[in-house]
Amino acid sequence: MAKRQNPAAEAQAPATETPEQTAARLGKGAPTPTRREQEAARKRPLVPTDRKEAAKAARAHQAEAREKARVGMAAGDERYLTQRDRGPQRRYVRDYVDARFSIGEFLIPVMLLVIVLSFLPWAFMQVWGLVALWAFFLIAVLDCIVLGFVVTRKIGDKFGKTKVERGLKWYAAMRALQLRVMRLPKPQVKRGQYPA
Repeated sequence: MAKRQNPAAEAQAPATETPEQTAARLGKGAPTPTRREQEAARKRPLVPTDRKEAAKAARAHQAEAREKARVGMAAGDERYLTQRDRGPQRRYVRDYVDARFSIGEFLIPVMLLVIVLSFLPWAFMQVWGLVALWAFFLIAVLDCIVLGFVVTRKIGDKFGKTKVERGLKWYAAMRALQLRVMRLPKPQVKRGQYPA
């Protein structure tokens, strides 16, 4: 049977004491606290007393976590990448695409130029703008097809032909069609700095 303490001594003990305070008070050579004392030291209310302050703190914590994840993803940190971007093969594809010059990078600026040309009053400018856009689009698609074959061959040489992940061609093409400054994760290599 556990020995009961004097009720007067219990009333004198502080009611809300943190575990750190308990550890500092007890130290070596002091008696081990009873279960009741340890439970009392750990008690916290289930519902915070100030809900607005708790909600504000929770929002601040979530915003900090989101910012940390955004920075981590932009830097290419594996912990913060989406499932689509994870793995050594995907990193290799990203580095390879970022190291080369892709024609598809300039597809968006060319489209904007064609939109501007379509507002001009000369019909031949509008027609030639559309022809140039379609020609540029076809060249960009051919560039992406060649890129897909080159990437899968290089991945097969580096990681083994049987271990090539599915969807790498599409992944490389989608990254090659984006402007370099808009790519996420951000490019980790300079142009011409191909992965080994």
